[in-house]
Amino acid sequence: MTSSAPNSRPEIHPELRLDNEAVRGVLVRFIRDESRRAGFRRAVVGVSGGVDSALAVTLAAEALGGDNVLGVLLPSFSSSPSSAADASSLLEQIGVKSETIDISRAVDAFLPRGGSVDRVRRGNIMARARMIALFDLSARDGAIVVGTSNKTEILLGYGTLYGDTACGINPIGDLYKTQVWDLAAHLGVPRAILEKKPTADLWEGQTDEDELGFSYRVADSLLYHLVEEGLDDDGVGALGFEKDLIAKVRERMRRNEFKRRPPVIARITRNPQGNRAEVPRDPRM
Repeated sequence: MTSSAPNSRPEIHPELRLDNEAVRGVLVRFIRDESRRAGFRRAVVGVSGGVDSALAVTLAAEALGGDNVLGVLLPSFSSSPSSAADASSLLEQIGVKSETIDISRAVDAFLPRGGSVDRVRRGNIMARARMIALFDLSARDGAIVVGTSNKTEILLGYGTLYGDTACGINPIGDLYKTQVWDLAAHLGVPRAILEKKPTADLWEGQTDEDELGFSYRVADSLLYHLVEEGLDDDGVGALGFEKDLIAKVRERMRRNEFKRRPPVIARITRNPQGNRAEVPRDPRM
């Protein structure tokens, strides 16, 4: 299995193909039902010009109506102008109102004067600044924050805790990245978004796949066999995956497991706060 990064949207592996129309219906109902269950009739979505946020805001508009969804552009000093143009074009296409908040000054306020900060720290500050803005708009408008992290990112820990991973509900968190591309194409997301290299737009020239060291297409296939089928290393090795890649993906999953869980609370009482197994959901809700 090669791990070279594609220049455009990769073809989805056959085992990852879904009934896109059925998935669309499930996710639209999910957004509508879970928003109302939480007491919201409106939603706010950070829209970057990438495929994940494009899919999330398109689904939210279908679920709640375009007038009830706010798409928020959150550029910084390093953001690509083409990303903002793509995001604005999409929001106009699906009939969603937009708002722009430049986070540059907020990010600068956290950076030491006269010192240097590595790109990862700066990127984490940017991601968290964006989420501060989204949750403030949530409070202003009475709108739930819709998440935009996909399953590949979540499994690999490729996201900022309390940054781009923070949200009220996440409709696409059980879709691998290549499934996101496939469903987004099915829903008519513009080609300019579908075919660009995935990037968090945190610094000039940054791409997801360069940082990860492997392509989403290869990662999704490997993760599918590891997670959905439960194959061990020998099993996926027999399918042609390289040992170094398997080890790298396994290590990322292990190291970032804490990101996939709520904060661990020390147990003192019989029913500790946040223990969902012992605090059942109200059946009336």
